[in-house]
Amino acid sequence: MSRLKQGAAIGAVGAATVSLLLAWEGMRTRPYFDSIGVLTVCVGETQNVKPTDVYTAEQCKAMLVRRLDVFEAGIRKCLKSPDAVPDGAYVASISLAYNVGISAFCGSTVRRKLDAGDVRGACDAFRLFTKAGGRQIKGLVNRREAERAVCLKGAV
Repeated sequence: MSRLKQGAAIGAVGAATVSLLLAWEGMRTRPYFDSIGVLTVCVGETQNVKPTDVYTAEQCKAMLVRRLDVFEAGIRKCLKSPDAVPDGAYVASISLAYNVGISAFCGSTVRRKLDAGDVRGACDAFRLFTKAGGRQIKGLVNRREAERAVCLKGAV
């Protein structure tokens, strides 16, 4: 069951997730190479990107909403009780999975701590994901702190 949408429309959790991702991924309608050289377009989209692709902002937002369904389904499969995760931690987890991949999220300390009911510990574990290409990236340090702050909202 999706917590991102209410019926066919995006709900509060979905809107918060989109807002967080737009803040950190940004939106570029033409392909570019990210900090580790991956061809990227729109809001951090890396699948099936061609150097000649051009999108509108509306197409990018629609692509993001469709992809969020994939990432939400991915985290829901590996969390023992996804509906027990507070909204802030849920939003931050989708953002993390979107950035590092579903398999990395599913194998992470973040997921293990959420499954154990240790939301605060899970939020702190976001700080473990600050490297790309084997080196620490200041932008990832900043992003993880922002995700951690979102995660802590509602944490006991």
